[in-house]
Amino acid sequence: MKRRDFVKGTALTALGASIIAPLETLAGSRETYLESDDLSNAVVADENYPLNFVAIGDWGRNGEYHQKEVADQMGKWAATHANKFIISVGDNFYPKGVVSENDPLWHYSFENVYTAHSLQDDWYPVLGNHDYGTDPDAQVRYSKISRRWNMPALYYSKEININKEDGKVLFVFIDTQPIIYDFEERQPKKQLQWIDDTLSKASADVKWKIVIGHHPCYTVGPRIKNYDTLAIRKALSGIFEKHKVDVYLSGHEHSLQHLKADRYTHQFISGAGSELTEVAAGIPYSRFQASEHGFMYFSINANKLRVNAINDEGRVLYETTLSK
Repeated sequence: MKRRDFVKGTALTALGASIIAPLETLAGSRETYLESDDLSNAVVADENYPLNFVAIGDWGRNGEYHQKEVADQMGKWAATHANKFIISVGDNFYPKGVVSENDPLWHYSFENVYTAHSLQDDWYPVLGNHDYGTDPDAQVRYSKISRRWNMPALYYSKEININKEDGKVLFVFIDTQPIIYDFEERQPKKQLQWIDDTLSKASADVKWKIVIGHHPCYTVGPRIKNYDTLAIRKALSGIFEKHKVDVYLSGHEHSLQHLKADRYTHQFISGAGSELTEVAAGIPYSRFQASEHGFMYFSINANKLRVNAINDEGRVLYETTLSK
């Protein structure tokens, strides 16, 4: 080897060593692992109310009729208040549901509307009357496509821990349209028996029983004496009373309501996700009613259940607490 080539090679080797050595020192000094909680501030639940969720209904209108404004406010609320999941009380897609799990409405009315990071939690839906316009089973099938859309069947139940010490909440998600109109192919009597059995077989540590359906048993909206209201009341009221159901959560009426008839169960209507309908004042069994766009927020411990009604400007319209 010529002398100048030897000198050149030696210089490059030395230069490479001077660069690599510090890098090796840095690489070997410490391993760093980052979790998502290290990168963003997670909202910690109020220790007095460990379990929290949002409820919204009658929303699927391509972002129109204030759907987008309500969605934005839900995102802001869930970014500053602990939230475990979101319940949809039906009429998820207007005017006639979705034709398949690949219908563009999934993007226009859901994925591209509820975009906030804080709303990327599990959604637990039920169907409304408009969802029966085409293929209601497509909303079950979409659960295999979407990470957050969780609808394992047209009716289903979940027991969710309040926390490690305070027991559980039983959520019973039902499909009210076949019950009201007696769709024989959907076996409504079989569903009613399932509701009865599910409530009767609740775990011993269940503290609260909440049933979620689309059609209300009572209302102070336009459907006070409609066939669907009277039919679902006749079908469900006895079951609710028998099993001491604490809350029946529904939509169908495009408003926010808290109703308590002369029975055990409190009823909440959260159907103000987009278009609104009127409400009547002065009805004896109504504790709150508002024809305003918005959603509801539930907070639960072993002995108390708190409900807030929030409008699309973030204002709390109503707050109440149920006690055991």
